[in-house]
Amino acid sequence: MWKRVIGYGALLAAGTLALQWLDYQRLARMHSGDIYLFLVAAAFLALGVFLGVRVFAAPAPVAFDGNPKAQAALGLSVRELEVLHELAAGGSNKQIAAHLNVSPNTVKTHVVRLFEKLGARRRTEAIRRARELGILP
Repeated sequence: MWKRVIGYGALLAAGTLALQWLDYQRLARMHSGDIYLFLVAAAFLALGVFLGVRVFAAPAPVAFDGNPKAQAALGLSVRELEVLHELAAGGSNKQIAAHLNVSPNTVKTHVVRLFEKLGARRRTEAIRRARELGILP
C-alpha cells in the first residue's frame, strides 16, 4: 500500500516539475528583457551594498595607550601603574598585594606615592585624576 502511495506521489511530483519547467521556459522567452534588467539591477544593488559597507563602516577603535607623556611627566613607575589599575578595579590593599605578589605595606607605599604624584587625598580622587589625564581608560 505504502509503495503505491509513494509511487503515485513521485509521479505527481515529476509531472508538476515538468509543467513548472515548461511554464518557466515560456516565461523566460516572453520576458527575457525583464529578466536581464532584474539581474543587472540585482548586481548593482549588491555592488552598492558592498561599497556602502566598505565606505561607511565605522573605523576600528584606537587602542588605549595610557598617555605616556602624562606618565612620564608625573614620574609614575610601572608598578605604580599596576597598583593604579588595581585601584580602579576596586581592589583593597590586601587584594592588590595578593594579585601583584607583594606585601600589603608595599601596596600602601605605592598608593601614598600615587596620591602625592596625582595630587589626591582619596582613592576615588586619584582614579578620577588619572582618568582626566588619560592614564586610565
